[in-house]
Amino acid sequence: MKIIFSRKGVDSAAGRCCSPLINGRPISLPIPTRMPTATRYGDLTTSTIAFDLTKGRLDPTQPCHLDPDIDREALNTQRPHGWRGALGQVSSSLSHLRNNDVGPGDVFLFWGLFRECVQATKGWRYAGPKRHAIFGWLQIDTVIDLGCDGSHALAQHPWLARHPHVRPGWNNKNAIYLARETLTIGEGDIPGYGVFRRPIFLTEEGATPSTWSVPPWLDPQSGGVGMTYNPPSRWLGNGRVTVAARGQEFVSDAGIRPDARDWLLSLFGGQP
Repeated sequence: MKIIFSRKGVDSAAGRCCSPLINGRPISLPIPTRMPTATRYGDLTTSTIAFDLTKGRLDPTQPCHLDPDIDREALNTQRPHGWRGALGQVSSSLSHLRNNDVGPGDVFLFWGLFRECVQATKGWRYAGPKRHAIFGWLQIDTVIDLGCDGSHALAQHPWLARHPHVRPGWNNKNAIYLARETLTIGEGDIPGYGVFRRPIFLTEEGATPSTWSVPPWLDPQSGGVGMTYNPPSRWLGNGRVTVAARGQEFVSDAGIRPDARDWLLSLFGGQP
């Protein structure tokens, strides 16, 4: 099993803001985009929050890239029958996933830059430090090669019609990862995709956002498997790592390690 730490949502470069933590709940804001999309910030249930936190820069008419699309309640409209989570990827990031043999059964953990937010007299505002945190997950069921125009995928999966990566206008290196209905790791009926009700913080307490504290199975200095884009020089010992600035897909090949599996399942424990 591979666990992919996948960077998603707005940050200081893409969107020039942080996603909010509201009453402790992470809400990942999609990035603004000029690429093909059917979605604008006004279509999101979090449209007002995005507008307030950016002082109107992310206004309701601005196109956005809702991907990964893993939250059934992200849009103001009802989801079509058969809808489930999906993630699109293109270009060099897609090549990286392919080169590391990421495929069915592997798990994406989506993380981004977050700050606590409060609702004030003049709308939502930031009220806490910037931290990296995991906000969602997706276990891969199927990978579809889409190419420049992914609309052919709609014949079998019509519920994908709103996903940006099935629209024409991408380069030829374009694919989509469809989620499993339920997680095939562990027992019970854990969904194969979704958003956490509480963030899983990666940033070490009191540190800059890119200094993470990670479990031993991941730390190569403690016998862990490491992750791509983060060579030995980035590891600081005792589960600490200064992660690469712009890497989008950090792949960890956990194999059949029980400690990695137990850690992954522990993320779902204690979620309200």
